[in-house]
Amino acid sequence: MALCDDVRSGCAELAAAARWVSIDARALRAVEPGRDPALDPEEHLLEGPPEEVSLFTLILDSINFGSGWFPTLRKRTGISGYRTVATALAEHARAEGPWSAAELRTLEGATVARALGQDPGHELMALYARALRDLGSFMGERSALDVIAAADGSAERLAEQLAAGMPFFDDRGFYKRAQIVPSDLALAGVAEFSDLDRLTIFADNLVPHVLRMDGALRYDPALAAHIDAGELLPPGEQEREIRACAVHACELIAVRMGAPARTLDAWLWNRGQQPRYKAVPRHRTRTVFY
Repeated sequence: MALCDDVRSGCAELAAAARWVSIDARALRAVEPGRDPALDPEEHLLEGPPEEVSLFTLILDSINFGSGWFPTLRKRTGISGYRTVATALAEHARAEGPWSAAELRTLEGATVARALGQDPGHELMALYARALRDLGSFMGERSALDVIAAADGSAERLAEQLAAGMPFFDDRGFYKRAQIVPSDLALAGVAEFSDLDRLTIFADNLVPHVLRMDGALRYDPALAAHIDAGELLPPGEQEREIRACAVHACELIAVRMGAPARTLDAWLWNRGQQPRYKAVPRHRTRTVFY
């Protein structure tokens, strides 16, 4: 089964059997269109040669995880953990250029921490360095544009190659980060894929939070109390049910609205930046997958 079909069918099965999370079909009708998907030019290197833009995008998406640790990062005033990391990485790339594949293969946590303005002893910096070393090994002697070309115009094929080639992309059943790479490359204007609309939502901890706040997802009272108290949620059944129900709910919404799931993801993710969503705790799981 192809990757996107695997995600859709697996999440539908998980949602049907879920014990901790349910979908309120009536509330699905309340979702409204939002801003179209776009990359912020301050947080992403969008200017310059296509090779540099492509390489930066691969680097950023290789460390696009760690939301469970974000409350412990040195965040820039008024912006989230992801945006803190992305902005610092973009500034580093503009000043010094993106790390080459050879440089990626030797990166240490302290080097990553300096680029991101973080504590070199922070656990996430070592994980980021490992993820970037994996990217360097995955690229080998190839350029970033060679990596894109190897997918032969298929977003799904690129996601499959990333998941097969790097452990931190091998998010079985969801493939959140593997799918977001081709989407970001297309939004950056450096790649074209004929099957972008086959991608599912990018299952993390924010889109389910927005769906919960809007009434489309309902949590068991014990699970809700745990999350609302700001307690870490361990990887496992509960957080997988949250992500699976979000994917399946968005598939139902996408069919009703006639919009690709990846576009719906952007609508919900952008809505999640509003103060009323940020004022309520979302689930936090320490994982390399989101």
